[in-house]
Amino acid sequence: MPSRPLSFWRTDMELRYFAWVRERIGKQSETYQGSALTIKELLDELETRGDGYQAALADRGILRVALDQNIAGGNQSIKGIREIAIFPPMTGG
Repeated sequence: MPSRPLSFWRTDMELRYFAWVRERIGKQSETYQGSALTIKELLDELETRGDGYQAALADRGILRVALDQNIAGGNQSIKGIREIAIFPPMTGG
């Protein structure tokens, strides 16, 4: 990944994990500090944090991501976002 100016680093973005994603990562939430600009870049970066992250994020085809409580796709920008939720698909009834 090319280096980015320090102005792209985020210090106030909250990551929230739900259901088995939370169980595999081992935490409910954390503050993100990094240089990712899209959801895909964020997930790529998180996977480098260890086995729990790799297990939780392995099947991206079924994962859901919400940016400030709105469902979003992989190449969507995370610029200006305050909360990112990562969760498995849900069923309703």
